[in-house]
Amino acid sequence: MSSSASFSSPSIPRRQALLLLGFCLAAGPVRAAGETAASFGFDRPEGGTLPLSAHAGKPILIVNTATSCGYAGQFSGLQTLWTRFGDRGLTVIAVPSPDFGNQEPLDGMAIAEAARANHGVTFPVVSKTHVRGPKAHPFYRWAAAEKPGTVPNWNFHKYLIGRDGDILGAYPSFVEPNDPRIVTAIAGALG
Repeated sequence: MSSSASFSSPSIPRRQALLLLGFCLAAGPVRAAGETAASFGFDRPEGGTLPLSAHAGKPILIVNTATSCGYAGQFSGLQTLWTRFGDRGLTVIAVPSPDFGNQEPLDGMAIAEAARANHGVTFPVVSKTHVRGPKAHPFYRWAAAEKPGTVPNWNFHKYLIGRDGDILGAYPSFVEPNDPRIVTAIAGALG
């Protein structure tokens, strides 16, 4: 074939192609067969990974956090949940995020150390992670597909994952950890 050869255009009219593209974009990502929260893991600041599969069969509260956020006082409420329900199987995981006004100025172990020193946090704090947008961690992309309209809009957005690895609830930043909706949902998930 010579370099001057031309290729014919596709047989789908432009308008139909744009409609099809719009439909695909509106439909969002397709869930992979069998994919649950246990399919994901988060990097640890000290190295290695915290696989959510290590907590399979137990409820998990995953919260995007920031140590310099006005909601940082919620660390104490999250610690209270961890203390109250941890022995019964609840795991609380803090996911520091730079996505909202860069209110997480720290990096690495300094984030976990600040949460421990300022709020008494003893539950896992993973590495700084993007939770929205094109750089979002795969867990957060999965959660956005599972529960459209419940993506984090600010720090301290909470996802409660059930024993089966599916999302039981999503709670925006202004919902405190001790809110009866969260406490009741955790107690129900624990049985």
